[in-house]
Amino acid sequence: MTWTFIFMMLVLKIPIAALIYLVWWAVHQTPEPAESTGGGGTSVRPHPHRRPPRPRQPRRGPHGQVALPSPPRVRTVRAQARRVEH
Repeated sequence: MTWTFIFMMLVLKIPIAALIYLVWWAVHQTPEPAESTGGGGTSVRPHPHRRPPRPRQPRRGPHGQVALPSPPRVRTVRAQARRVEH
């Protein structure tokens, strides 16, 4: 039991050491030089075309059309159990 605990404590420190090394490497890395933007194009992006607004729904009530009737109800048929005759 003691050796297992010691082994796990040593093995689980490897990812922590790797994380510390990764942070150290990121801090000491030199920035890359910026690429030249002399491609001849504009740096301003064009505005995309807006979609046209959707048509309004028809008005209901006294100033518009009559309200749509409610859809017909669907009634389920209850199946009755068969009687088994021996």
